[in-house]
Amino acid sequence: MSQRSLEEFGAYRKARTLFDLVLADMKLVQQDPLCFKLVSQQVASADSICANIEEGHGRLSRAEYVRFLDFARGSARETRGRYLRMSQWFEEDVIRQRIALADEIIGILTSTIERLRAEPIPQPAKILREEVAEYDP
Repeated sequence: MSQRSLEEFGAYRKARTLFDLVLADMKLVQQDPLCFKLVSQQVASADSICANIEEGHGRLSRAEYVRFLDFARGSARETRGRYLRMSQWFEEDVIRQRIALADEIIGILTSTIERLRAEPIPQPAKILREEVAEYDP
């Protein structure tokens, strides 16, 4: 698949936006000792959404692509859940917006996974061969 098709994939575009928002949000709480580990985990899970979509996009088989989209979906759920658990450090509106964006990503990934699993896998064309004629001189 081309780089252009990756850039046009809605889940990937939204995942990159979420990653940028996570970085900005985590800068606000990185000095709080209670958040040290949470900050690194949240950045890693948001990065993992993008990274798994990118890695799956580069795979040759549909099954592998679906597997990496599933990993990305799990990371999106992780990022979403951590925002819920970190709600005491952020405004309610920020939490609501981040969760809504994560839900959009999860929805796109889920529908893409389901569609790819449901589509029949194209079979390679059968090779036609001529029978070898015996030569009798």
